[in-house]
Amino acid sequence: MEQYVIRGGKKLKGSVAVSGAKNAALGILPAAILSRDICTIENVPCVNDIKVLLEAMEDLGVKVTYLDEHTIKIDSRNVDKVVVDYEHIKKIRASYYLLGSLLGRKKEAHVALPGGCNIGTRPIDQHIKGFEALGAQVSLEYGMINTRAEKLTGTHIYFDVVSVGATINVMMAAVLAEGVTVLENAAKEPHIVDVANFLNSMGADVKGAGTDMIKIHGVDTLHGTDYMIIPDQIEAGTYMVAAAITGGDVTVTNLIPKHMEAISAKLHEMGVKIEEEDEAIRVYVDGPLKNIHVKTLPYPGFPTDMQPQMTALLSVTEGLSIMTESIFESRFQYIDELNRMGANIKLEGNSAIIKGVNQVTGAHVTSPDLRAGAALVLAGLVADGETVVHHVDYIDRGYEHLETKLKGLGADIVRVREKHGKGLFRAV
Repeated sequence: MEQYVIRGGKKLKGSVAVSGAKNAALGILPAAILSRDICTIENVPCVNDIKVLLEAMEDLGVKVTYLDEHTIKIDSRNVDKVVVDYEHIKKIRASYYLLGSLLGRKKEAHVALPGGCNIGTRPIDQHIKGFEALGAQVSLEYGMINTRAEKLTGTHIYFDVVSVGATINVMMAAVLAEGVTVLENAAKEPHIVDVANFLNSMGADVKGAGTDMIKIHGVDTLHGTDYMIIPDQIEAGTYMVAAAITGGDVTVTNLIPKHMEAISAKLHEMGVKIEEEDEAIRVYVDGPLKNIHVKTLPYPGFPTDMQPQMTALLSVTEGLSIMTESIFESRFQYIDELNRMGANIKLEGNSAIIKGVNQVTGAHVTSPDLRAGAALVLAGLVADGETVVHHVDYIDRGYEHLETKLKGLGADIVRVREKHGKGLFRAV
């Protein structure tokens, strides 16, 4: 097992470039299967979730070629399987996007129920509702989601709850359906728009992505394309909070400021200085920060994927802050780990009551999930003494070269491997 060893107290300074959006890539790569052609996709993040997904796609008959670390050629001409077993996708939630792409292309898909971070219940009932409305038969048997259709026909679908996954999945299935499909109460996240733009670049007719109503005119075929994935909103936000928590001065580059508005607004409310440029944001601190209240909401609200990182920042901000989680009910599993470092946080229902402390201290802590792991790293950057963050494999699922980028900003962080479980470490 690998860990991060962090010695806190360094103010981060300099610039850091954001990688491609993991959540967009997890939708775009399966969508390439719909084309029966060759797609070249740029700005693909080099993270473990993407590697796992590509392995599953290769098993379906997709030919994957890396042109460089961040550019991938997807040849989907010879897809000959419709079954994705548990071994391929047990580690990632987004495996379910192969349902929409395979159903759209082959009119059949059998995908194991997905895994991923344990941050709360994430039902697939809205996915099933959408597939069935398009004319598919759906069943859950022996841990597999099975979908079949003689043909897919456009229809009107109202999602009972806003679901990013269902919006992407049903959108993919609908682009090759006969007639017009309307998705109401659709999710509006930036990666929804990116997947829609990718589909359109292949010849689909998708309008309204980024609003709560998406209209899809089915087409007969899709063609190959060259496409560049948008920057990662959550990675960008994490580095913005890293600058704030260390009292530093960091310019985060290769981002879209519009996507960062909810995060920037809350940091500004705390007293963090924010300077926007065309594709960059400078974040710096020149005085004490203020306590605030935050509630996670679907986009364009404050993202649930930034909740742990912001909680880490509020834990060392003077005064009483409240973090309310409205998306995932089990997303506070990391609170005990922050408290182990000296934070003063209590849970009341779906809210964390945070009494800011002047200083947290280094400790051995364990990442319970991807974003919580990032939050523990942020706390370690400002802690007195040495922090060891265990289970960095969670962090590797969504952050590309995290320790390298933080080192470039002046952080004292190293990845190590524990030997024989005896607390002995060596650098990786």
